[in-house]
Amino acid sequence: MVQRQLPNPAELLELMKFKKPELDGRKRRLDAALTIGDLRAIAKRRTPKAAFDYTDGSAEGEISLARARQAFEDVEFHPGILKPAPDVDTSVEILGGPSALPFGIAPTGFTRLMQTEGEVAGAGAAAAAGIPFTLSTLGTTSIEGVKAANPEGRNWFQLYVMRDREISYELTRRAAAAGFDTLHFTVDTPVAGARLRDKRNGFSIPPQLTLGTIINAIPRPWWWFDFLTTPKLEFASLSTTGGTVGELLDAAMDPTISYDDLAVIRDLWPGKIVIKGVQTVEDAVRLRDVGVDGIVLSNHGGRQLDRAPVPFHLLPSVRTAVGDDFTVMIDTGIMNGADIVASVALGADFTLIGRAYLYGLMAGGRQGVDRAIAILRTEIERTMRLLGVSSLAELEPRHVTQLQRLVPVARDAAEAFAR
Repeated sequence: MVQRQLPNPAELLELMKFKKPELDGRKRRLDAALTIGDLRAIAKRRTPKAAFDYTDGSAEGEISLARARQAFEDVEFHPGILKPAPDVDTSVEILGGPSALPFGIAPTGFTRLMQTEGEVAGAGAAAAAGIPFTLSTLGTTSIEGVKAANPEGRNWFQLYVMRDREISYELTRRAAAAGFDTLHFTVDTPVAGARLRDKRNGFSIPPQLTLGTIINAIPRPWWWFDFLTTPKLEFASLSTTGGTVGELLDAAMDPTISYDDLAVIRDLWPGKIVIKGVQTVEDAVRLRDVGVDGIVLSNHGGRQLDRAPVPFHLLPSVRTAVGDDFTVMIDTGIMNGADIVASVALGADFTLIGRAYLYGLMAGGRQGVDRAIAILRTEIERTMRLLGVSSLAELEPRHVTQLQRLVPVARDAAEAFAR
């Protein structure tokens, strides 16, 4: 029978420690975010619908993005036991330089629309974390502004080849002059994808005010205060603004982009060049053979061709086809450090995060980006320890199984039907 006694106040105090209240509201809400999904929920509360949906959404039925995220959720890990990993090394060498973590910040357009600190917050957070930052051609901070925000760190530039080729050539020269060390030559946007959320929201630069816009903005005065009291929102590397996102992209992109354009840009660019938007094994092999420095397996975050290949599913086949000495990076759908660990195990040399960083930006500016990076770092380190590996180099395909929901129909059967 249990013996009863009166509570001892001294013993109770040992069991109950009261947390010191955090008076800084931004820090309090960011500290409460334990996952990128938590940051997304905060971002949705704090950001007007049009800006949030531009970040959160993708093309048409948003099938590509959903499949990419599902692919990471369908990972099965195989941990080794009795393999202590008290200290883990998350650093990598990528494209001729170091990164403290196996991911960098991907290029994103219109970033200051999401939160006024924009690319400056991303570049500053990347510098503090020791990882690369990539500026988009459609960024809202100039090449020189990003360099000022990240003077000693690694800056990469993402290039669209536009109808007016000289604009692209001049951007290439400016990025090189500013000391950017890697160029992301983007090949998956010959025309704009059908981003239906943006069309329904009337999304444009600058934002077009409607009754719905105003009603949606009423509970978010801080966003409008930032927007109205900071420098004009514009494409810092381009002179043309106005119109919907799709119209702007249609005006800027050129469906005639070819290997000839790649050859011209390679002659202009003194640093490393990677091709972003590769979606087939055949293209990966051809690009390796023409001598580029690497590729990014990407379907543009699901924002271009809906039902495009899932980069994570494509990864093992590409790695086998191009060999171990060719740089293969991956993006699209990464929302957890475990996604990054799984990618490295299956052959990725590096990964890029887009929405994950932008959710942090919308949730809390520079501090929010720092928090997003910290969350992913913690998840990477914990996953590595649980797998029993001390360094990224120890990760191998044996650590991961890709569970399959989407099994292709055999090609020979499909071709027979077509005949």
